[in-house]
Amino acid sequence: MLLLGEALAILTVGTLRRKGPSAKHVVREMHMIGVASLGIVCLVVFFVGLVIAMQTSYELLKMGTEMYVGRVVGLTVLRELGPLIATIVLGGRCGAAIAAEIGTMKVNEEVEALRIMGIDPVRFLVAPRILAFTTMAPVLAVIADFVGVFGGFLVAVYSLNLTPSQYLDTMINGLVVKDFLSGIFKSAVFGLLVGSIACHFGYQTEGGAEAVGRSTTLSVVTSIIAIIVADAVMTGLFVYIL
Repeated sequence: MLLLGEALAILTVGTLRRKGPSAKHVVREMHMIGVASLGIVCLVVFFVGLVIAMQTSYELLKMGTEMYVGRVVGLTVLRELGPLIATIVLGGRCGAAIAAEIGTMKVNEEVEALRIMGIDPVRFLVAPRILAFTTMAPVLAVIADFVGVFGGFLVAVYSLNLTPSQYLDTMINGLVVKDFLSGIFKSAVFGLLVGSIACHFGYQTEGGAEAVGRSTTLSVVTSIIAIIVADAVMTGLFVYIL
């Protein structure tokens, strides 16, 4: 929390005073976190959409309500699984890489070298990555929503023999703006958590190569737990309060 607070102060007050992170570093991290992760996120969410459609259609067929498979897929993907799967993949792919990268720099005393040269390590290493995670997670979540819905669309059209309009109409009629916005808000929070946790464990690495591996593992495990706990809290907030 202390590291996150310091990074947020740099991103807000520091940027206003022209002491924020370099735009070049932020864009580079956004490319590594967002663009480079797009393929694997789409692949995973596509098959998740297929599985949801197949599982729900199996039960809906028993009740003769298979035309509502689009509504189930849309609600599930937009509210929960789109943001959740996208950020879990980010935590496993990019969070581990960032923890290992910063941890290696810490072990090799490169972080101390930055301090000696008068460069703030949090401004140079942590703030750009947290900003990139928080920015790119919602973008990937939006793309994941479309891909997951498309996966369900294929099952509905080619397995259940629904027309494209039936699938889309039932999905759209069952959704409200809140469903989409809640997923985007969740993904931004998840991205903030993953970025700060990865940077924290990398920044706290002490020792040698074994310590780097341990920090990487802790980063991934902690990120997944934090995402699921935060998802449960925010789901309760959106369902019962807002």
